Amino acid sequence: MTHTQAIFTESTMKSCDDSHSLANTKAASKLDVVPKAIPVSVELPPVKSRWCAFWASETMMEYHRLFTLVILVNVALLGYGLTNGQWWQSASQTLPILADIVLANFAIGILIRQHYVVNLLFWLATRAPVSWPIAIRRRLGKVYHFGGLHSAGATAGSLWYVAFLGTAVWSWNQGSSEVSMLSLQISAVLMLMLVGIISLALPQVRSRFHNQFELMHRLGGWSALLLFWAQFLSFTYDSSQAGAFASNIFSAPGFWLLTLITTSVALPWLRLKKVPVELVKPSNHVALAKFDYGVTPFAGSSTALSRSPLTEWHSFANVPSPDSPGFRLTISRAGDWTGQFIDDLPSHVWVKAIPTAGVGNIDQLFKRVVWVATGSGIGPCLPHLLAGETPSKLVWSTRTPRKTYGDDLMDEILSVQPDAIIWDTTENGKPDMVELAWRAYQEFDAEAVICIANQKLTWQVVTGLESRGIPAYGAIWDS
Repeated sequence: MTHTQAIFTESTMKSCDDSHSLANTKAASKLDVVPKAIPVSVELPPVKSRWCAFWASETMMEYHRLFTLVILVNVALLGYGLTNGQWWQSASQTLPILADIVLANFAIGILIRQHYVVNLLFWLATRAPVSWPIAIRRRLGKVYHFGGLHSAGATAGSLWYVAFLGTAVWSWNQGSSEVSMLSLQISAVLMLMLVGIISLALPQVRSRFHNQFELMHRLGGWSALLLFWAQFLSFTYDSSQAGAFASNIFSAPGFWLLTLITTSVALPWLRLKKVPVELVKPSNHVALAKFDYGVTPFAGSSTALSRSPLTEWHSFANVPSPDSPGFRLTISRAGDWTGQFIDDLPSHVWVKAIPTAGVGNIDQLFKRVVWVATGSGIGPCLPHLLAGETPSKLVWSTRTPRKTYGDDLMDEILSVQPDAIIWDTTENGKPDMVELAWRAYQEFDAEAVICIANQKLTWQVVTGLESRGIPAYGAIWDS
């Protein structure tokens, strides 16, 4: 038997103790939690089996399953090329095939992260009615793991590029007239660029050098795209007969793949704008930003902000304003960029004006949902709680809620979640969030739990519940 303490909001106490009227509770000088702890005994059910624990582990999450699927398809394609395909008969036959496979993989990796494609994926996944079996809906809820296709496409494309470059060098060594020194030089520089991008994208390196990763991913990615165009034109010129260069360009699959990739990369930047922002700082930990530039994003979407568009971008959940146009963002101190933002509030910021769906949108797939948040994780939860489209219950662990986030925001939360479980970590220490989530899931008769917290805690909650057969979801930090 394990023990924890749940701190309830005012209205929750009313249901637990009839001697406290709602009016008297609200009159208690706007306390964010009732100054009384309710002891709770919670016995988590055992993990269903070792297989369930393994299947719910980070190693086997859907992101990695999609990654593995793409790699296996490419391995099968390689096997076909080595046996039945007979691709390596001549440079004129081999290089175009390898180039197209390289670009096809990169196109998958890039398109799957394009804002409009992401919104389409979420829209398709959430079309399933709640009357469908939970076994189907819980799988559709994993739609946000599409990043596995992104990393797999980039990895497979880079490995195929090694084969392409090796074949090009071999053909040039054999005196092939279809491979020039210029083409080889461009290809070598591009290979170095890809190695740099992939090296900084490795999970441990990315988390340690995140700013450098973002810069390399953006500027290095643009440079690589330009090099792909230069390489395509150079190799096409090398293999073209007199007068056929232009026609060969437009007839090559590589041209259309590169055009598709370039369009996908350019679209968000075509929606770039610098907009005014109204900022309120209820504490030194958080800034509440309000925007009104003619855009009202849908609940559950996010907007990317920057003070320097070429170097660093950060995404925050959009919270539509119920009684006014525009929307709001909750920006909490969680690193250098957010810290500088709060300490030096700007009057204008850059935005990519394409609201993009986030993990919280999957709440549409379920009849009832428990939202689990810690600290500023309340931001992504709030638009769904305010919209009220899916019956929900909030479990929120944070330090001194009213002091940190202000009376206005707290009152707004309590107005839509009077029965929320709010745990003040300053008064009561850190709770066992898996236990709190399990209790809320049981009492609320929910179908799923969505957790918005730091990476370690999110994974503890998701795996802790999934291994017990409960549909649970949370961000996977794949970008």
